[in-house]
Amino acid sequence: MSNTQPLHVAVIGAGILGTSTAAHLARAGARVTLVTSGKPADGASGRSIAWLNSSGARSTEYRYLRLIGIDRYRTWRERHPESASYLRFDGALKWGGEDESFSDTFAYEREGGYDSVWLSREQVASLTPDVAAEAVAEEGAIYNRGEGWVNLPDLIAALLAEATASGTDLIEDAGDVRVDVQDGTAVGVVLGDGTRLAADRVVLATGGHVPAQLAALGVEVPDATPAAFVVITEPVEPRVRTVLNTPRVAVRPMPDGRLVLDADWAEKSIIVESDGSLTVPEESVRGLLEEGSRVLAGHPVLTASRVAAGLKPIPGDGEPVVGAVSAIDGLYMLFTHSGATLGLILGELVAEEILTGKPSPVLDAFRLDRFDADAELGEVGIGAWAPVTQ
Repeated sequence: MSNTQPLHVAVIGAGILGTSTAAHLARAGARVTLVTSGKPADGASGRSIAWLNSSGARSTEYRYLRLIGIDRYRTWRERHPESASYLRFDGALKWGGEDESFSDTFAYEREGGYDSVWLSREQVASLTPDVAAEAVAEEGAIYNRGEGWVNLPDLIAALLAEATASGTDLIEDAGDVRVDVQDGTAVGVVLGDGTRLAADRVVLATGGHVPAQLAALGVEVPDATPAAFVVITEPVEPRVRTVLNTPRVAVRPMPDGRLVLDADWAEKSIIVESDGSLTVPEESVRGLLEEGSRVLAGHPVLTASRVAAGLKPIPGDGEPVVGAVSAIDGLYMLFTHSGATLGLILGELVAEEILTGKPSPVLDAFRLDRFDADAELGEVGIGAWAPVTQ
């Protein structure tokens, strides 16, 4: 019988990426401590549109990563029948704005084998009766039949239940948690009250706060994280099933009949105060509610239940930054937009890398070191990176 102790991994951040990593580590036999500054899912995961997709033009590697991310959700749904309440694949619809055509996007998706169908306004009325067909662009819309949505707080709760059943220790309300680095090696974490917890490996998964936390350790990661917000409505009847990505509003159903709304134009209106707090203009909230009503069949009156604002994690070039931080032994990171689509697969792959010590080829295009290579080649400057926001 072996007396070898299991690897002890401290994970900072209890959003979808941190919780998924913790659950996969615990499932594989690691000793896990999951630490969060507040409560699970109280950051970006609690205010995500959470549209599950690999829609639009992307690099080959990123498209593949998103596709296998969706695959893992289908596996989760089969193994967890109760997830039907918070994980749905009822399709998604998108269309262009004025002087904008989605025909090239449709051709790109079909050439890549994506399950996309072009719908006329008449077909929209037939196939997605919860959508106001008259709001759709005259040229028509793209219907992605295999796309869907997940309510991340529910998924995080399920992952936490699995993780704690496998022995994971959850530390909530830990304050300003930081990585404890000694002689170039991550040796644990320091809680907000100064308590030190030793660990063999540390995972940093704190959403939009990752760049600043790494910068404090002397590690730079290009960052395009904006302040953002979503509006969560009161329940709407009849229930909305289709995810919508329209020129002026994105709409995602919730399990209880409420809707989550956001839009790029509304995000840009948010006011960052001198103390770092965020103010959401009332007119932007009203605008989202009006746009949401306009694109839904029957034009229901939408009422805001809650407005949730905070940082929306986006790396400098729009693609994930994942895996070992080469400058600090024993430290791993997850920093990405589309944390919903990638949540299960990235947790799985990072956990596997930590436990086996073998880098996953799937993540090779998404290492932090890629930015060093770009700088050496003089191909890209930080100011030239443009985030992908879909």
